[in-house]
Amino acid sequence: MSTEPRINDRIRVPEVRLVGPSGEQVGIVPLAKALELAQEYDLDLVEVAATARPPVCKLMDYGKFKYESAMKAREARKNQAHTVIKEMKLRPKIDPHDYDTKKGHVVRFLKQGDKVKITIMFRGREQSRPELGFRLLQRLADDVQDLGFVESSPKQDGRNMIMVLGPHKKKTEAMAEARALADARKAERQGRTGGPDAAADIEDEDVVTDVEDVVTEAEDAPAEAPAVEADAPVEQPAASQGA
Repeated sequence: MSTEPRINDRIRVPEVRLVGPSGEQVGIVPLAKALELAQEYDLDLVEVAATARPPVCKLMDYGKFKYESAMKAREARKNQAHTVIKEMKLRPKIDPHDYDTKKGHVVRFLKQGDKVKITIMFRGREQSRPELGFRLLQRLADDVQDLGFVESSPKQDGRNMIMVLGPHKKKTEAMAEARALADARKAERQGRTGGPDAAADIEDEDVVTDVEDVVTEAEDAPAEAPAVEADAPVEQPAASQGA
């Protein structure tokens, strides 16, 4: 079923409650009179309340109205913030270099206004040393405390220990900062070249889109994957593989 309002000759009622171009109430008039006024003003007669008795119609430039509505909807979508929960998996005896790499991912996620679920995966005898995972999670929380806070404290979940970090910065704030950075970069390029750079503009728009829903996980070389017991496969993280 079409959601488009009826306009002009598609309106099939004997009379309408007419609203003028500036929002003034004209009153109840015959449909023929409303169409005559629309033609006189070079506007469209648009049915804005079909269920009213009689239906409410307004004189307007329907093409302009549709364009402005589409622009408002586009702006609303651009300002929407969808909080995403990213996941990072670590081993209790992780190598210092691997830890720094994965911490970098967590920092990036928090800067973008996303939550991060940290999972410590225990294997074999490591399950008898849960304090190793707890200390590692505490260390990570301390390292990123300027960007995020512990939303869900470390807790054991079978062979894993889980903690959730929440960002201090809201998603909308992160998106606004990304757009400001993109605008600044574009202005700087235009100042150097003396004119707009179309390719650069497109690149900056892509940067803003990436902040909203795309995160590239492979910025650094992936670490060597840990050995997995034959009777207990461990799911590897989608973002990055680490020992």
